[in-house]
Amino acid sequence: MQDNPPRILLVDDEPDNLYLLEELLNSQGYITLSACSGTQALAIARSELPDMILLDVMMPGLDGFEVCQQLRMDAQLQTVPVIFLTALRDDTSRMRGLELMGDDYLTKPINHKLLLTKIASLLRLQQMRSRSVPSQVNEQTKTQLSETGNINQILADKLRLFVPDQLLRRIAPKGLESIQLGNVKEEEITVLFCDIRGFTGISESQSAGETFKWLNGFFTRMNDCINANKGFIDKYLGDALMAIFDRAGQAQDALNAAVMMQQSVKEFNRNLVEYNLTQPIKIGIGIDTGIAAIGALGAEGRLDSTAIGDVVNTAARLQELTKHYGCGIIVSKATIARLDRPELFYLRSLGCVVPRGKQQGQELYEVQAIAAGRAIGEPILEPGVQTWQAGTI
Repeated sequence: MQDNPPRILLVDDEPDNLYLLEELLNSQGYITLSACSGTQALAIARSELPDMILLDVMMPGLDGFEVCQQLRMDAQLQTVPVIFLTALRDDTSRMRGLELMGDDYLTKPINHKLLLTKIASLLRLQQMRSRSVPSQVNEQTKTQLSETGNINQILADKLRLFVPDQLLRRIAPKGLESIQLGNVKEEEITVLFCDIRGFTGISESQSAGETFKWLNGFFTRMNDCINANKGFIDKYLGDALMAIFDRAGQAQDALNAAVMMQQSVKEFNRNLVEYNLTQPIKIGIGIDTGIAAIGALGAEGRLDSTAIGDVVNTAARLQELTKHYGCGIIVSKATIARLDRPELFYLRSLGCVVPRGKQQGQELYEVQAIAAGRAIGEPILEPGVQTWQAGTI
């Protein structure tokens, strides 16, 4: 038995998991502290200063990633070894843990022998580091680390204003310092393009400052709609925006966002006087689903994070077609085919259309509105573009 056995903080919202870890570590002579939530873990860590923390990720309230982030911003706790113990096996979650300076990442079910080996190794390494530095220098170093960590956190938070987390994890898989030209990943995404109608005429009637003001108000609303449906804005293009939806159910997310955006524009138009606008704002939205390459594009001296692929071009062309057809939202057959619940929308066929710059025709659909109160059995699709153009349906 060690004279001063290490104290290890265990964090998990499942009591059974805490019990098993306590039994395992106590049998090896470690002292254990237990927390069943992220908030409780931070309180115990700050009062007890443990030698190591075993941290679950998926917890209500503060999750493990958020706990680790706060630990790394605390001068007294930022060097405490953290091992993530989680059921999340995907590379994105693993990279997230490394970005937050977690010392290791083990997936459940936990190999107990491997866990004990890693704990012993990290504790020995921590002791070697502390012994090799005189206490005065060590305190100075801790202060410098704290200041550097705070600066890095501020820079990271500001960078997220320009590059969404979803893109940052792809172009910086091992932290901000790993960003480089050519970091790219191919995957299926759903792309949404939104454009303001008659923007040139509006901007001509206002000062640049007035235009800037209402554009920011408008984009804030659009961003809220996209975030609420698990998407993110890739870029703003003057009077337009491009958004990406990348999780399971992405097509449904994109259509939900588009319908919500149309409704939000109606609410925005109730405050036209505030922005010195004389005519209601109107938008057109195009949506497509397909494979794209997401990564860092540009040159060594100037990079941009973006998505490249035919799906991006098609979504942009469909947005342009909303002007021709006089409708608010046009989506591709590829997107419609991936809807989880198509019955929630009114979808009208526009027939087979060849978008500008494309060689082949595509089946396109107008999304009119969410079918919140539609009677069961009413047809989802109403084919016949000629009838639609005649205004008889």
